[in-house]
Amino acid sequence: LNWRTYYGQMQGERRSPRRGQSVEFADYRSYVLGDDLRTLDWNVYARLEKLFVKLFVAEEATTIHFLLDASQSMSFGHPSKWFYAVHLAGALGYIALASMDRIKAAALEKGDLYLMPVMMGKRQALAWFNWLQTRRPYGQALLGPMLRSYAARGRPIGPAFLISDLLDPSWEEGLTALCHHQFEVTVLHLLSPQEVNPDLEGDLQLIDSETGHAIEITADYDLLLHYRHRLAAWQEQIRSFCTQRGIHYVFIETSLPIETLLFSVLRRQGVVK
Repeated sequence: LNWRTYYGQMQGERRSPRRGQSVEFADYRSYVLGDDLRTLDWNVYARLEKLFVKLFVAEEATTIHFLLDASQSMSFGHPSKWFYAVHLAGALGYIALASMDRIKAAALEKGDLYLMPVMMGKRQALAWFNWLQTRRPYGQALLGPMLRSYAARGRPIGPAFLISDLLDPSWEEGLTALCHHQFEVTVLHLLSPQEVNPDLEGDLQLIDSETGHAIEITADYDLLLHYRHRLAAWQEQIRSFCTQRGIHYVFIETSLPIETLLFSVLRRQGVVK
């Protein structure tokens, strides 16, 4: 995964501008009393008759945060948005674990945060997959209050992936809180094919899966055209909001194969390298 370096206390595989112990040479500096003699470059001394210490690039573990919208609306679609979100988070988390980065996660469901203990290393991959499988979409997400709560206590800060359909109207509040607390945010916005191009016809009653609110509609050409225009405007609003705040925004229709998303779309957009 491609992200900025966030300084931690554990060694990993992420390059850091700080100097430390690793196998990758960075620079020289003059020897001063008390330096470890094992870091002296005797070949340089043989040529210049001056003592220089070799410096190496420090490698540190980054903490990657996965925030999963587990509201009831995520259960919609074929395949469901939740099914897709779990597999996407699992794949991205495995990439991070294989890179010796730490991962933290929270499922946003029923107006509460369900936190996962910090994990690190490929040996934790099975525990990561098991944690994802224990979660189920239910109730309302309340993205604003829950993301604000996570932002205030999700330490150490680092890259944060929000995987959500963003159907909760408080998403702006939540993303603003993450940015305020210096997280590097990537929004992976999931919608099902049935939401992007609904195949509806006739007189219908639509029921909100989270609130139970019902409305009656007549699905005809004009209504569906208006729906598509409103959907495009909403997506542009989200994209503009994210661009103005340095948030990486990726729209994903869940019919897209995850391997295509990972190795083509996200790589092309700089999320995965």
